[in-house]
Amino acid sequence: MRERHGPRYRWLLLMSVMVGTMASIMSSTVVNVAIPEMSQHFTLSQERAQWVSSGFMVAMTVSMLTTPWLLARYGYRRTYVGTMVLLLAGGVAGGLAGQFPLVLAARVAEGLAAGVVQPIPAIIMLRAFEPHEQGRASGLFGMGVVLAPALGPSIGGVLVDWFGWRSIFFMVVPFCLVSIWLAYRFVPTSAPGGAAAFGQGPRLDWRGLLLGSVGTLCLLNGLVEVRGGDPLLAGALLVAALLALGATIAWLRHARSTGREPLLNLDLFRYRTYAFGSLVAFIYGIALFGSTYLLPVYMQLGLQLPASHVGTILLPSGIVLALTIGIAGRLTTRLPTYVMVSGGLVLLAASFALMPTIGLHSGLWLLVAWAILGRIGLGFILPSLNLGAMRPLDKALIPQGASAINFLRMLGGATGVSLCAIVLEWRLAAHGDALTRPETSPARLAAFNESFLMLAAVCAVAVVAAWQLRDAPQAAPAAQ
Repeated sequence: MRERHGPRYRWLLLMSVMVGTMASIMSSTVVNVAIPEMSQHFTLSQERAQWVSSGFMVAMTVSMLTTPWLLARYGYRRTYVGTMVLLLAGGVAGGLAGQFPLVLAARVAEGLAAGVVQPIPAIIMLRAFEPHEQGRASGLFGMGVVLAPALGPSIGGVLVDWFGWRSIFFMVVPFCLVSIWLAYRFVPTSAPGGAAAFGQGPRLDWRGLLLGSVGTLCLLNGLVEVRGGDPLLAGALLVAALLALGATIAWLRHARSTGREPLLNLDLFRYRTYAFGSLVAFIYGIALFGSTYLLPVYMQLGLQLPASHVGTILLPSGIVLALTIGIAGRLTTRLPTYVMVSGGLVLLAASFALMPTIGLHSGLWLLVAWAILGRIGLGFILPSLNLGAMRPLDKALIPQGASAINFLRMLGGATGVSLCAIVLEWRLAAHGDALTRPETSPARLAAFNESFLMLAAVCAVAVVAAWQLRDAPQAAPAAQ
């Protein structure tokens, strides 16, 4: 591949996987615009409707752990094309489904595909690019990828208003088709490191995967039960999640000590920078995906805005995010990781903390301004966190490292969606309101505002962990 396409090949490869990643990210976020209409169509409670997002997040989180094994056994191309075919099938099935369980199954299929594909770009950037090029590659990749969630809600909101919620599922179809075509042109058939992949290799650590899946499901179902469910069941599920976590760690250590290939190599967390980076990724995932769920619901059920307005309001912040990532990518070789990530988290926290300044009669420009502030913060975090955390790793650990840090970020995201729903319903009940009432009120806005303040506090905790990412940035080589 490199001989055929020359020095530009690594950029063509990055572009190829970027299209598929855009499709997976779009499928994860754009459906939030359609949740209110979907809830009415299927007469769903807020709790069941939330599983359209949570089911996707659970599937995506768990499947991320399988990426290193799939790449080693089947290679980049077959793994990548397989995920795109599954994502395509999930989008078509979800758009045609006549019952909510089928919609949920389609979302789970999309989540499985999205989880496998998302660690792949980080693996390619750290293997195909020189250290002084990685920041630029991350910035350019980030600019492209964030256009999906930036443009997705805008287009999705219009589609929901014009054609209904089913049209949302078909948005990923053209992206999947293009990504499959690009994969057969530019994505290699080899495994990471250049080894041939013939469908042979170590077996999947299905015990570790099963334990991790059980723990994740117990955690998220326990959080759902906290919301007005059975307190004893909620407590039992959360305890089961802790027991599953302990059992998973014990099994991974046992598998490693007996010479097996564990699902996750715990040696990763002996690297101090990587360990703190993973902690930041988890906390940051709570804030990022929690707000991605909360913002559309806030604008439609709190501020009573139509679905098409949601995307229009978020579009400027998405464009600013793309521009910020491009700039921040170049700064990763000049500024330490802890400065980039901590500064971005401070801006993200500020954007949440300022949301209570918006009222029923406030101008929409204020909402746009706070959304832009938060996206500038995200722009500094995204290119630097993964690269900064994984740079100290041995090359053999890079696929595991990319998979694990994305898993923790998405586990935080799945937790964040449930946490925001829990806090919102708790504060609504405390203020004597409910989302089932057709009209909004100052009490409802107060509940939303308190939920945003919770997210600001989560970001503040992440800043403390981010300050420990003290490795110096990689300098560019001197000119010859």
